[in-house]
Amino acid sequence: MRSAFFGNLDQGQPVPGHFTPQNSKMLRIHLNGDVLARQGSMVAFQGQMDFDYQGSGGVGKFLKKALTGEGVPLMRVTGQGLLFVANDADDIHLFYLENEGITVNGANILAYDSHLQSDIQRVQGAGIAAGGLFNTTLQGTGWVALTSHGTPVMLDAGRAPTFADGQSAVAWSTSLQVGVNRTFKAGALIGRGSGEAMQLAFQGQGFVLVQASEGQPVVQATS
Repeated sequence: MRSAFFGNLDQGQPVPGHFTPQNSKMLRIHLNGDVLARQGSMVAFQGQMDFDYQGSGGVGKFLKKALTGEGVPLMRVTGQGLLFVANDADDIHLFYLENEGITVNGANILAYDSHLQSDIQRVQGAGIAAGGLFNTTLQGTGWVALTSHGTPVMLDAGRAPTFADGQSAVAWSTSLQVGVNRTFKAGALIGRGSGEAMQLAFQGQGFVLVQASEGQPVVQATS
């Protein structure tokens, strides 16, 4: 796997350069074919392109997405030219997969190569009622662009037991064993809880990318 986090994007075999940071908040894609991107993420393009809604990819994936709420609304962009995408001026991070996989929080997906295989998987020990504990796995060889709200930290789960808030965990190695760590205490019943009663627990050799936020704040409607 290649990424600026690992310092290996420019080492060894060259990688295709059609995913290129325009800056820290915007991705430039040299399009000659098609790519999958978050709906509404296009901010500009040069050339000839068509934008179409991308379905879930079969009945099974549609049901998973409907039941779990996981997965990002996608569009398929087809054509030739330069495509510029962004999402709420969030920071953008690139990963190049080499016949391998990465697990990501669907809310953090910006774009990825259309030939990568995707699936929605449940975190072990977390049912549908837990909410937010379903994540998307991308596999194959190609580019993945993720966003983070704030500057993230890359944690090596092999160094020590690693835990992260389910909304703060942006992505992690598919080689990791992932479960739920519950720290609910009786004090939470009388208003003295920490507010952090459940986290994702990671074990094994691999990385966890954690953003400096639990997601974008929800704006309350006013009358």
